[in-house]
Amino acid sequence: MTSKKITVDLVIPIFNEEGVVEHTHKRICAVVDSLTYDFHFIYVDDGSRDGTVGTLRKIAGDDPRVTLLRLSRNFGHQAALTAGMDASTAEVIITMDGDGQHPPEMIPQMLGLISQGYDIVQTQRMDAAQPASFKKWTSGFFYRLINIISGTQVLQGAADFRAMTRPAVDALKAMPEYHRFLRGMVSWIGYSTVILPYQPEERISGVSKYSLSKMTRLAMDAIFSFSLMPLYLGLSLGGIFFCLAAAEVAYVLSFWVTGRTSNLAPGWSSLMFMILIVGGILMVLLGFIGVYVGYIFQEVKHRPVYLLKGEKNDE
Repeated sequence: MTSKKITVDLVIPIFNEEGVVEHTHKRICAVVDSLTYDFHFIYVDDGSRDGTVGTLRKIAGDDPRVTLLRLSRNFGHQAALTAGMDASTAEVIITMDGDGQHPPEMIPQMLGLISQGYDIVQTQRMDAAQPASFKKWTSGFFYRLINIISGTQVLQGAADFRAMTRPAVDALKAMPEYHRFLRGMVSWIGYSTVILPYQPEERISGVSKYSLSKMTRLAMDAIFSFSLMPLYLGLSLGGIFFCLAAAEVAYVLSFWVTGRTSNLAPGWSSLMFMILIVGGILMVLLGFIGVYVGYIFQEVKHRPVYLLKGEKNDE
């Protein structure tokens, strides 16, 4: 791949990063300007409500390699990445965040691994040395859970900072599902992958846009998109309670066979306890089924993952 000038698109989703994105662009340019590749930037504004769009327009005006896509509203990080990949036509696509936490200094190494024949260079956060936090604990639990209950192994600490060849991107574009978990989808397609560890850096400024509710929504999309384990869990619990009911019948019949029916207690409290337990489990299982039905409902409507408000730097 090094025998000709390879085209490379950098897909960068942006949401409320005024005062940050210009520093990110300068830092990336300082790296890529010295490389013998044909680089282009695709910035995807995910419905920013501050001055981010104005900054991106200025960057696009000063740098002809920049394309600005504007989504009609905030569709989310995964949708913004999808919009950028859909707009890309390059031979290699690199996705990264615009907050400065994905070091652009790794781009030459990523392209070097692509030139060795890998289709995907997947980066992995190495934050073991960082102090324990609620986000770190829940993230570790989520990856352990999804790897147990799904048939797709998702790398713990995997980031949306990756390089992909055109065939790998085309494979992702062939998966038009509405609820998107790109880290799982990238693993699912099974293209040749190499892992590249990196140490996440501090944000240039501002705070993370991934709130607890957004992280929870992404985790639900991953679990219900890649696993039927919640339904199998319901079947297992039903089987367990069926066995307990059979044991209870055998226990009661033993009193009738031995003529000790007078020893049978009314059992009102135990009966109510069982009714509450079984009723609670049924409600949980109906909730699981309802979530799957809801996902199916949203898929069959065939609504687009995102809508563009502006394209090719149009206002």
